[in-house]
Amino acid sequence: MTTQTITHMTGTRDEWLAARLDLLEAEKELTRRSDELAQRRQALPWVRVDKDYRFDTDEGSASLADLFRGRSQLLVYHFMFGPDYTAGCPSCSSIADGFDGFAVHLANHDVMLSAVSRAPLAKLQAFKSRMGWSFPWASAHQTDFNADFNAYFTEQQQRGGGIEYNYRRERQWQTMGSDAPVAQIAAQTGTEPAAYTRERPGVSAFALEDGVVYHTYSTYARGLDNLWGMYQWLDRAPLGRNETGIWWRHHDRYDAR
Repeated sequence: MTTQTITHMTGTRDEWLAARLDLLEAEKELTRRSDELAQRRQALPWVRVDKDYRFDTDEGSASLADLFRGRSQLLVYHFMFGPDYTAGCPSCSSIADGFDGFAVHLANHDVMLSAVSRAPLAKLQAFKSRMGWSFPWASAHQTDFNADFNAYFTEQQQRGGGIEYNYRRERQWQTMGSDAPVAQIAAQTGTEPAAYTRERPGVSAFALEDGVVYHTYSTYARGLDNLWGMYQWLDRAPLGRNETGIWWRHHDRYDAR
């Protein structure tokens, strides 16, 4: 585990309380701003989805509307697990570790949560079993779904600088050394950096109304931070994120303690 040494001032209880009350005002302002942003997300125009996507699921072939499982809202996590991967992205996996705990609450509040990846269903099922997960996970192996929602890019797009991810165009792919963070993460998926980064993480929201599916919202990259449960806890720990490199693993790959 890689961490950095942090030195910090000490003080009296009164000094701590004064600083804490000052911080509380900033936290309250952030909460109010977050509530405002949530309202703006919900106010975005809905875009009708006319393409007939077909997914492979544990229950068989399914349409996008089928993924709602009787609910009127669907949240899709674009899980980085490409056809060439031997394991899911460890970053996506650490986010997904929390899904089972709150998916049941969402399902009972008219919201279905499902992961979607491009790997064949058999690979997803095997990894899901290894991780001990039970949330729905669909394979988009035979569809353009992840590409259409900016969570997958071709090698040609990558090499030609034709990637627009997180609503901005990326520079042309540059080869990185084996010690680079992306290479370290890619190694955990059994692939190399270029293939690994053709898949991208994201969340897309959909609504089902009168039999019609609408796309309502998508977010990517740091827009997923608030869904990454371990970081929300670390941000409240004494040393914060306290990281100098890639320290996280699949939850069954840490040394026993």
